[in-house]
Order: sequence, then C-alpha cells, then structure tokens
Amino acid sequence: MMKLLMLNPIISVGFISWIAAQILKTVHYSIKFKSFNPERITGAGGMPSSHSSLVVSVAIYTLRLKGFTSTEFAFAALLMAIVIYDAMSVRYNAGLHAKELNKLRHIVDNLDDEISQLSGGDEDPDIDELVNQKDLKEFLGHTPIEVLAGSLLGILIALVFPLK
Repeated sequence: MMKLLMLNPIISVGFISWIAAQILKTVHYSIKFKSFNPERITGAGGMPSSHSSLVVSVAIYTLRLKGFTSTEFAFAALLMAIVIYDAMSVRYNAGLHAKELNKLRHIVDNLDDEISQLSGGDEDPDIDELVNQKDLKEFLGHTPIEVLAGSLLGILIALVFPLK
C-alpha cells in the first residue's frame, strides 16, 4: 500500500487530507445534528474544510520535498491562497445567499397558499414553479474556524507523511 501511495506522494498527501477531512466533517455533522447525512461525505462546506486541508497539505508537503524557492512550492502556495480565499469569501457568501433565497421562497409559498385560500383556490402557476424547485445548497463555503481546522489537519498530515 505504501508503495502505491508513494508513486506520486504529493497527490497522495492531498487525497489523504481530503478523505480525512470529509470523514471528520461527516462525524462532526452527525454529532452536532444527531443525524447522519450521507451528502456530508462528499459535500462542500462544514467543519473542517476539506478544500483547505487538501491545498495546505499539498503546499506543505511540496515545501518539504522541493524547498521554499522551488517553482512547485510557489505554484502550490499560490493555489492554496486562491482556494482558501474562495472558500472563506466567495463560496461562503454564496451559501449565505442561498439560505436567504430559500427563506424567501418558503415565504412566497406560504403567501401563495394563503392567497389561494382567500380567493377560492386560484393559484399562480409562475409562483408554483418557483416554490416547487429544490432548495439551493446552503453548505458551500467556510467560516474562518472551519478553514483553520482544515488547514491544521492538512499541516499535520503533510508533516507525518513520509518523504519520498
């Protein structure tokens, strides 16, 4: 098994970090909400950030293998910065927007039901189409603590993974 992992250790360390974070994320969700959600096994968002774990472990492991002045480390560090910024900013805010849009859709649905009861059962087909859509995903990005937890996990895995 170790031989297979060492064929490309940088990919291996990233994959192991991602898997570890996804497992921890699923367990954390199950404990916090007292229910198992299979979507958490592969889903985005939540504690810890698997995106952060993956990119941080790849950057730290590349640093260990190639050194601070290497092109490979420079690329990994820049990619890490982009992914972490995206997780905490763009995707996190998209999740907040999804949450608010879902709330609005449910409010419109309730209002449409009340209006149709008052008007004798006439429903607006445009509103029905809107409210019958699947809710938008709200777990998209990460809070700073979720990114920190994922980053620390990535650092730990990169430091204990054997050098080639």
